[in-house]
Amino acid sequence: MPFALQRRRAFLFICLDDAMKYDTGGTIMNHTKYTKGYYMPPEIRLDWLRMDAPDKAPIWCSVDLRDGNQALIIPMSLDEKLAFFDLLVRVGFKEIEVGFPAASETEYEFLRRLVDDNLIPDDVTVQVLTQAREHIIRKTFDALRGVKNAIVHVYNPTSAAQREQVFARSKEEILQIAVDGAKLLKKLTEEAGANYRFEYSPESFTGTEPEYALEVCNAVLDVWQPTPDRKAIINLPSTVQMSMSHVYGMQIAYVNERLKYRDSVVLSLHPHNDRGCGVADAEMGLLAGADRVEGTLFGNGERTGNVDIITVAMNMFALGVDPNLDFSDLPHLVEVYEQVTRMQVNPRQPYSGALVFAAFSGSHQDAIAKGMKHWDENKPKHWSLPYLYIDPKDIGRTYDGDVIRINSQSGRGGVGYIMEQQYGISMPKKMREDLSYRVKSVSDSGHKELLPDEIYKVFMDTYVNVVFPFELTDFHLKKQPDGTRMGDVHLKVDGEDRTYEARGNGRLDAISNAMQANLGLRYTNLTYSEHALEIGQTSRAISYISITGEDGKTYWGAGLDTDIITSSILALFSAINRMKAGH
Repeated sequence: MPFALQRRRAFLFICLDDAMKYDTGGTIMNHTKYTKGYYMPPEIRLDWLRMDAPDKAPIWCSVDLRDGNQALIIPMSLDEKLAFFDLLVRVGFKEIEVGFPAASETEYEFLRRLVDDNLIPDDVTVQVLTQAREHIIRKTFDALRGVKNAIVHVYNPTSAAQREQVFARSKEEILQIAVDGAKLLKKLTEEAGANYRFEYSPESFTGTEPEYALEVCNAVLDVWQPTPDRKAIINLPSTVQMSMSHVYGMQIAYVNERLKYRDSVVLSLHPHNDRGCGVADAEMGLLAGADRVEGTLFGNGERTGNVDIITVAMNMFALGVDPNLDFSDLPHLVEVYEQVTRMQVNPRQPYSGALVFAAFSGSHQDAIAKGMKHWDENKPKHWSLPYLYIDPKDIGRTYDGDVIRINSQSGRGGVGYIMEQQYGISMPKKMREDLSYRVKSVSDSGHKELLPDEIYKVFMDTYVNVVFPFELTDFHLKKQPDGTRMGDVHLKVDGEDRTYEARGNGRLDAISNAMQANLGLRYTNLTYSEHALEIGQTSRAISYISITGEDGKTYWGAGLDTDIITSSILALFSAINRMKAGH
C-alpha cells in the first residue's frame, strides 16, 4: 500500500476513534450563562460613521516592550529588549512604552540602560507604566532620572466587575484612587524639575459605564490642567474586548465629545483582540475621534494579543494614507521579532504572514500574471491588480517567491510565470500547459509545494536535450543553388552510430525528413519557436518544438545550446524521443 494512502487511512481511524469518545449525550455549551458585559453610552451619535476612512495617521505608541513582553512565555532579556527598541526606532515609532519599571529588576535596568548609554533619540519619547499606587509611582520616577522625554502612564481599574469583585469599593473610592495617583504624578514631576507628560487609563474601560469613565477621566484632567503645549493623554483601552467594534466606537465618540480640555488632550486607544476585532476596534475608534493608537507588532500581547499596528498602518497605506511608519522590509521585522520573542508570525497574518500574498490556484495565478503584465506595460498611477491588495514589493516581498506558489492546485499561468521570471524561459502557451500538468502530478504525488528550482528540474528532465533512444552527435548541411539544404546528420540510435542523408527546405526540415525517412517515424504539425536566454559571447539559446504523433497526441521538446540552429535540432530530437517513449 502506498505510504500516502496508509497515512490517510491512519488519520481516518484517529478521527473515528475521537468521534466515538466524544460525549454526545447532551448540550455542552450553555449560552444562557452569558450576557452583555458592556454598557452603551447614554447618548448615541453616529455621524462619525459617515467617514469611510481616516484621512491621516494617528500617533503610534508601541507597547511591545511592556504589554507584548509580559505576555511572553520567556520574557525578553536585556539585550533582546535593546535590539527590539532599536528596531522600533528604525521603523519610526516616536512613542515607545519601554516597560513597567517597578515590576521587576530587568524592567528597571532596561530603562536605566537606555538612559545611561544615551540610546533614546531626542525625537523619541519613552513611556512607562505604573499602577495608581504610591510606592509603585515613586519607584517609577526613580527609574526615570535623566530621561529627557517621558510619558508617565498611570492606571487603575474602573469596570463594574473590578469594583465589585476585586476591590470591593464604590465608584467614589475608585475615582479617588485615580485622582490621588494623578496628584502624585504631578507632584513628583514638579519636584524632579522635569517636563514629563501624563497619561491616564481607566483600565477595563469596555466594562465600565461610559458616563462613569468620563467622570473619572475628567477628574484626572482637572488635576493635571493640561494645555495645548503640554497635552495629557487619555487612553481608553479595550482591556478585554466585550462588544462589536461599532459599540466601542460609540463609547469612544461619547467620551471624545465630552472630555474637558479637549484641545489639550490626546485621546488614545489600546485595543486587545479577545473577539478577534482589535484592528476593527482601532479603526472604529479613530473614526470616532481618537488621535492615538497603542499596539504591538504582529499583535503580540496578553491572551489573544493587542491590536496589530502593522495591520492598522498598512490598511491606511493601502487607502493612500501615509502611516508615518516604515514597513518597507517586513521580512526583516518578522525575523527580528521571532528571534527576540520566540513567537511565530502566523503565515496568514495580514501583510506579514508568509502566505498572505501566495496564490496556489491556477485561475488566481493566471489573473495575477496577466495583471502584472498589464501593470508593467501601462504603468497606471494607482495600484489595482487581481488578488493583490497591495504591491508586495512595497513591504519587501517578491512575486516569484511570495506570490506565485506552485502545488497540485496550480495552473499554467503560475508555472509559466515562475519559469519566465526566475529562469528567462518563455515557453509557448500550449507547452506551459503541458508542463503545468507534469508539475501538478509531481506536487500531488509528493504531497508538497514545489519550489522554483524543483519546477525547473521537472522542465529540464522532461523536455530539454532528451537523448534516448535517438542522440544527435553532429550534422553538416550546405545550402544548394535552389535554396534547399543538403548534407549528413550523425546520430546514435540506441547507442549505435548512424549517418543519414538529409535534405529539406532548411536545416530543421532536412533533419526532420531524414529522421522520418530512415527511422520509421511518423509525425505532423511541426511547430517551432526560440529565444535567447542570455546576451553576450557565451549566450545560450533555447528552442521549443511540438509535433503531433500518429496517436494524435502533441509532444513537446526543448533544445538548449549556444548555437540557435543546434538548439532547434536538439529540440526536435527531444520531441521525437518523447514521442517514441510515449510521453
